[in-house]
Amino acid sequence: MDAPRTARAMWKLFEPLHAVTYFADECIEEYGSAGLKGFWMGYFAGRAAPMGAVAPAVVDATFFSFNPDRVKRALPDAWGFAAPDRVLDARLAGVDRFLGRVLGPDGDEGSGIGAADLARAAALGRSAVEGLAIEGRPLAAANAALAWPDEPHLALWQAATVLREHRGDGHIVALVAAGLDGRQALVTMAGTGAVPKEMLQAARGWDDDAWDEAAGALMERGWLHEDGTPTASGAATRQEIEDLTDRLAAEPWERLGDDDTESLRAVLTPIARAIAALGSVPVPNPIGLPPPE
Repeated sequence: MDAPRTARAMWKLFEPLHAVTYFADECIEEYGSAGLKGFWMGYFAGRAAPMGAVAPAVVDATFFSFNPDRVKRALPDAWGFAAPDRVLDARLAGVDRFLGRVLGPDGDEGSGIGAADLARAAALGRSAVEGLAIEGRPLAAANAALAWPDEPHLALWQAATVLREHRGDGHIVALVAAGLDGRQALVTMAGTGAVPKEMLQAARGWDDDAWDEAAGALMERGWLHEDGTPTASGAATRQEIEDLTDRLAAEPWERLGDDDTESLRAVLTPIARAIAALGSVPVPNPIGLPPPE
């Protein structure tokens, strides 16, 4: 197994399953029913709730690339509308409703996945998660500490969520090690062409002045041309960041092994394709997630 390469390939499959909690109508509706006000309050509270009623500064640090003013408009007010346990219930309820639409009531419709295969995939996902080293990975650790749902489709989503946050925590380590702050990380991402600059600015709350300031710092380092494209040095640094991210995410797949990883891939692939077919996770998106192959 080329474990880092496998880590990237598996991310493209478990990320869509996790990301429905941000984009799917059912999830947004459940956050609203819990009392949260608007998309961004649902996003920040829903993703942060495993850590408890945290302050905006904690979210700034762990989510990394958002304008702090956007975070402060959602937190801590969100916890006055819905305590973290209520938010977590809403998050899972939205996922349950959405996956019911994707999988069908018996786990064998929509995506074409049988109930036995779904249960096997849930068990494999849990095996991948339960051996994870989570030191220094706050979002992964918080989600890993949650109780496992009994239903296989929800247990598979929970595994995807822990794996996703584990990878994300590692990605932030790689960005910080390269000397990038959150805004500069976004500018380098836009420079790769993976996500349009305008989408990243809108999604993360940065105006033109803030963006240009970050771009200027990267130009001074010799990593960015004036037109926003990376220099050779900047492109090499961004690739090093991505490679380190993959290496830091490789351990669960090395431990799971080729056969079990392939079994999990066989179930995640049609789910990812079904999610894409519904348009539930838009492409392009601020995550940089491509459409499933």
